[in-house]
Amino acid sequence: MSSDPSTVAIACQGGGSHTAFTAGVLSRLLRDSTLERERDVEITAFSGTSGGAVCALLAWYGREHPAHEPDDLLTDYWSELAASGPLDRTVNRTVRVASRLERMGVPLLEVSPYQSPAALWGRREFLRLLEEHVDFDVIPDLLDGGEPALLISAIDVLTGEFELFREDDLSPEAILASAAIPYAFQAVEVDGSYYWDGLFSKNPPVKDFVTNREIPDADEIWIVKINPERRERVPKSVDGIADRRNELSGNKSLNAEVSFVEHVNEWIAAGYLPEKFTHTEVERIALDRPDLGWRTKLERSPEFVERLYADGEAAAEEFLDER
Repeated sequence: MSSDPSTVAIACQGGGSHTAFTAGVLSRLLRDSTLERERDVEITAFSGTSGGAVCALLAWYGREHPAHEPDDLLTDYWSELAASGPLDRTVNRTVRVASRLERMGVPLLEVSPYQSPAALWGRREFLRLLEEHVDFDVIPDLLDGGEPALLISAIDVLTGEFELFREDDLSPEAILASAAIPYAFQAVEVDGSYYWDGLFSKNPPVKDFVTNREIPDADEIWIVKINPERRERVPKSVDGIADRRNELSGNKSLNAEVSFVEHVNEWIAAGYLPEKFTHTEVERIALDRPDLGWRTKLERSPEFVERLYADGEAAAEEFLDER
């Protein structure tokens, strides 16, 4: 390893089940620590939103905990998340059927997550699975000041303000707050405030890598991107319009964050900023599956999850080869 490695921050965009792709990317990047040991890379931070928050947490925790590896944690988590048991398969099939009926224009009963047993079950299962893979009680013992930063995004329901949960205040509820889709989960209480899914705010946090002076400046930011940026044709079907609307919404905050970093780079090049500010290159590792609509973000069949995970591993391998 060289004496002056490239510093890298990794940002994970949220996107429901599609973030199995993100898990595959991180699994390959962090496997056996070869990224940092053999490729002259030092990871300075992870960030994530929604499903990307879970992936970022597992990657960070597996890297810092002496008894775990990111690759194993990510693989095990997503294998268990896949709907393999009888109850899980029934729930997954019910979601698919309901989505299909809604697409056909069949009116369905709308139930608030505050009145839905399914929402309570979903919350309980989310927390159970998370705590099964991450021992939050030991996290304070892992913090010695030399670990990468971890930034988890959520939004305060009442004030509309962004919230970034850091590695020193992590809890299962903080991760759920970032993943709490309003129509599927009750607002999540953390320290007296109530939060919804971070897709409304920073998806994922990016500009904080260059504005937060507690985080070492990154030479590069690698964004694991779920939502497609461009489409070839204007959508005209109801499904196509809904898909594109979801993609644009998911990319809006990300593009604003990246635009800020690019402006800072321009100010640095023009000499407007002190020398302590350094140029940051932004790279993307993107999911290339134009056939996937937004409704498949709720799909959890083992075959679907495994395919996206493998796609992520392949995309990361290609990224590293080209780099």
